[in-house]
Parts: sequence; C-alpha cells; structure tokens
Amino acid sequence: MRTLEEWLAHQERVHPQTIDLGLARLARVLDRLHWTQPPVPVITVAGTNGKGSVAAYCSAMLAAAGYRVGTFTSPHLRDYRERIRLHDRLVEAEALCAAFERIEAARVRAEPISLTFFEYNALAAFLLFADAKLDAWVLEVGMGGRLDAVNIIDATVAVVVSIGLDHQEYLGSSLEAIAREKAGIFRRGAPAVLGSYEMPAALEESARAVGARLKRLGHEFDFRRGGRGFSYRGPRWDLADLPPPALLGDAQYANAAAAIAALEELIPRLELPRDALARGLSATRLVARFQMLEARARTVILDVAHNPDAAAVLARNLRALPAGGRTLAVCGILADKDAAGVAAALAGAFDEWWLATTEGARGTRGADLARKMAPHIKAPLHVASEVGAACAAAWQQAAPRDRIVIFGSFHTVGPAMDWLEAQGILPPLALR
Repeated sequence: MRTLEEWLAHQERVHPQTIDLGLARLARVLDRLHWTQPPVPVITVAGTNGKGSVAAYCSAMLAAAGYRVGTFTSPHLRDYRERIRLHDRLVEAEALCAAFERIEAARVRAEPISLTFFEYNALAAFLLFADAKLDAWVLEVGMGGRLDAVNIIDATVAVVVSIGLDHQEYLGSSLEAIAREKAGIFRRGAPAVLGSYEMPAALEESARAVGARLKRLGHEFDFRRGGRGFSYRGPRWDLADLPPPALLGDAQYANAAAAIAALEELIPRLELPRDALARGLSATRLVARFQMLEARARTVILDVAHNPDAAAVLARNLRALPAGGRTLAVCGILADKDAAGVAAALAGAFDEWWLATTEGARGTRGADLARKMAPHIKAPLHVASEVGAACAAAWQQAAPRDRIVIFGSFHTVGPAMDWLEAQGILPPLALR
C-alpha cells in the first residue's frame, strides 16, 4: 500500500466483522511493537452523547495554556484524518501511512493477528502521539468503554458524559447495563468524572467497586449560569464569569463543566490558568454539533444527532432559537438505530421532512426509514435516494428566513457537507 486510500481499503478487508469489541488483539500487537503506557496525562471521554464536545473543550483549553495535545476522536465526517489531531493539526497522510506500515509489520509477524478498521485507527493514534512527545492526550471512546480500543490505555482522568440507549446489541438493553460498560474506563485511585445530573446507579457502583474517585456533577463539582456566561465550582477551582461555551445549545454548559472538572484533576502536574480556560472555551470548534451556517438569507444547521436522547437535545436547541420562517428536516439514520425514537423526540419540530438513503453496510433506504418514522411525523414527508438529492429538494423548497436542519448519522451529515460545498453554501474543506 502506498496511499492512505489503499491502506483504508486494506483495513476494511482484514477482519470479518466491522465491529468486534475486545482488547486482546490490540494488546498482542502493542506487545510486538514494544509499546508502553504514555508518560503524560491522559483524559479518556465516554458517553452516549456529548463526548465529542467534552473532548474538544479539553483539547482547546489545554492548547490555550500552551500545551501540545493529541486528540483522538471518531468517526470522521469528510476526511479520515479528522480522527487524529496533533497539537490542533490534522495528522499528515504520510505520517499515517508510516504508522500503518509499523502496525502491519507487527500484525503479520509470526502468527497474523486480525484487526478491525477501528483498531488500526486507534493503534495509529497511539504510535503517532508517542512519537510526537506531547504534553497530554485526549481520547474519545468509540463505543461503550470497557472493551473499546481506547481502554487499552490507563486514563489519568476518566469522564462519562451521559448514558442513553444506543448500540444495545453490543452494550446491553438497559441503561444500567450500558452504564457498566462505559464505567469500564475507570481506574483504581483515578478520578471518575460524571458529567450529567441524572446517571444510572451502576456508574457510581462501578466506580466504587474499582476504587476510582467519584467526581459527580451536582456534588463534587457544579456550574451556574449567570449574566453572559457561567461559573464553575470544584474541589480546587472556584471560577466566576467564565465566557459561554463556543458550541451552541444548553447542554454545552454541562459539557464544558465536565471538561473543566477533568482538567482540574491534572493540577499540579499541568498548570492551567483561568485565562487559558476562558480562551479555550471561546475557541472550541466542533463540526456538526448544532453548527449553524447562514447563506442566501437561509439558515443551515448541521447536527449528528442519531439517537433519541441526542434528538431530544436537538429539539430543545431548536425551540430555544425559533426560526423566522419554516423549519425543514433532512435526515438519514443507520439501520441499527432507533429511528422511531428519534422521530418521536422531534415530533412537531419540523414543517417538512426529507428522509435520505444512507450508504454502507449499516445504511438504510429512505423508504425503510419512512416506514419507521412516519407514525411519529405529522408534517409532509418525502423520500430521497441519496443525501445530496434530499439536500437539493429541501433547499429548493426553502424560502428566505427558513432554516434547513440536516441531522442524523455521520454518513448523512458528511455527504451533506460535500453537497453544500458544491453549491457554494459551505466554504471549501480546509483541513489543518
């Protein structure tokens, strides 16, 4: 393999399953690579929703304090390199290919070890971060926690942002079962930050069982909104007049507070002045988390809400920012998601819907999506053969002052962004 595209195509063929949770394969490859645990602080972030936001806040605030940070997230929207950032720069394709060569050489040595696509991704991030001599790592869990590839690393601080029903076929059918899986990132003696006021009891039980130090929103730390920003109170910091989080939506205050609570635990290993925290909060950027674009007297909102809890947050955000005209939906959701629950959470939020077919092994046809969602939708509903067609139809129907909300799977929002760029609505893709 010479190009990144060739490497990614190869990785999709190596393992018979797209998702196969477990740490044994990773551990064997890392052992062959003579890899050791990172010598710098590691913040690991799990949660059904909000983990991307918390990871982004942590990275931005650390960077504002002058630290070199490695950030690992998934999935990507438009470019695979979005998954790995080295000090606020996307990893170079050449560096990724070099890491994949090292991984492949170790993988096939003696008895070959089968790796999933995500495991290659995580291994590459670990190698690149180790080589870059960073000051801190921020790792977003891909799925669950206990058996996710990220959990091969011992977290200095573990954060669980929220618990909701998603990926039940892998994590369990109840909130308590899902909570236990996500609690698998907790470590003895290390802080376990819980980023929501309402959490299943299994999270606290799991933290106490492993000997982690609980740090709960509303107990050991909290925030209060006031004036134009908010304040934070924790065991070490009492911070008043912080600026509002740069990401939009009421839920972002709790996400920002959880990130600050995690960073507070790095003191005195890393010094984080208040002004750096404030600058980081204001500088945080995260694509497709209630991201608003203004174009041609219309508003476009991008959001990767793809489960009922995230859809409920999207509905609240839309109510908090009423439109001057109609609100139109472009939606695509993978086949293994609760499409009916998403529709129910957004009942009454839209004046017209376009349901798009999503590609890939887990994709679903727009017509199948319509059958699941139509009982909960009272507005006109249309089916589109692909995401671009749905975007084009909604844009054609949108009048000045209307807004188009494009949401659902990353496999929906990513192609929608490509369509928006082709129409000159979204600036050309600029990757740093």
